[in-house]
Amino acid sequence: MTPASADHSTVARARRSTFVFFVLAGVGFSTWASRIPDAKAHLVLGAGELGATLFALSVGSVLALPLTGRIVERFGVQRVIGAGVIVAAFGTVAAGLAVDILNSRAALMAALFVLGLGIGSWDVAMNIEATDVERHLGRAIMPHFHAAFSAGTVVTALIGSALSWAEVPIMIHLALSAALVLGIGLWAVRGTLPHESTAAGAAAAHKAATGERSRSAWLEPRTLVIGFVVLVAAFTEGTANDWLAVAFHEGHHLPTWAGVLAFATFLASMTAGRIVGTGLLDRYGRVLVLRVCFTLALLGSALVILGNAPLAFAGAAIWGVGASLGFPVGMSASADDQRRAAARMSVISTIGYAAFLAGPPLLGFLGDHVGVLRSLTVVGAGALLALVLVPAVREPAKPAASQTLPTGPSVPAS
Repeated sequence: MTPASADHSTVARARRSTFVFFVLAGVGFSTWASRIPDAKAHLVLGAGELGATLFALSVGSVLALPLTGRIVERFGVQRVIGAGVIVAAFGTVAAGLAVDILNSRAALMAALFVLGLGIGSWDVAMNIEATDVERHLGRAIMPHFHAAFSAGTVVTALIGSALSWAEVPIMIHLALSAALVLGIGLWAVRGTLPHESTAAGAAAAHKAATGERSRSAWLEPRTLVIGFVVLVAAFTEGTANDWLAVAFHEGHHLPTWAGVLAFATFLASMTAGRIVGTGLLDRYGRVLVLRVCFTLALLGSALVILGNAPLAFAGAAIWGVGASLGFPVGMSASADDQRRAAARMSVISTIGYAAFLAGPPLLGFLGDHVGVLRSLTVVGAGALLALVLVPAVREPAKPAASQTLPTGPSVPAS
């Protein structure tokens, strides 16, 4: 059963709204990430303590992910994204209060857990909407959505660097960002596709009409392997998000604002990689492009660890390109069969976000023993594993020319 068609103006409006969702997700995440070094210093946390604190955000995200696909099928993308935006904004404000007012690591962990719940549900729902918009448009656009996320993180990281330099209180920074995200996000959800015209809506209607219980996506070998590719990609990206600024500050002995600038360099390169990536994926296919990406992530992280400050900045840029396409390609691969897109995306996202669950405490533990900078060596080990697994994301065979009903794009996505 294929979803009903939507008219051109509805699809165009949904496309604009989806771009907004991705930009705002980048803003919401990077606002907190850009102030991690300041929060660490304010609360006087060691590397291990910071890793355990960041673990709370990952737990919240991972708990939300497995359920979101089913929730979207029942309530629609609009309600799930709206709820995710509200919860994330609340968690962001609470994180600022925990650091500046309560001066409490426990309160910060609780706030980050709430933030993670909002981010996790929001992330899956907006990716489901993105695959539906891509299918209705009939052309690849997913990498551009993820580039919009990266662009939001870049601009926000630069703002965060400036505010850190100006010593603006974390609470004020986070509260203003949360208000902006909440206001624009709740306005944008009105532009999502009607539920009956989406793959999730069609799947829900089919189940209701037939009473059919589909096989769990957790039992599909290809889905699980794609999930592990996304896990490595998420670890490659997430390690930089959480630790790059700290590594430049503590490992290369640069001021905190310079560490945030290195983080912004990584994000800018990742954005460029996602913009250019669509054409490369169309031309060379998912497998070859991802192999090049993971190799670049290995090279870039090595330069960050082993080089002097200028080489480390170059390494951050190369690392950003290497981290650019793994996650979006995984999302596209999960939606090769649109009828199973929501269920598979939840599984793949859950496995992928396990990197955010395990990454902070692992890097924190290693950071306490060998230093934050040298702990980044695990990124290269993960990239080597991904090089073995990437064939699982290969595009499906194109349908015969006589087939009239579209089954969704086979071109990858972030």
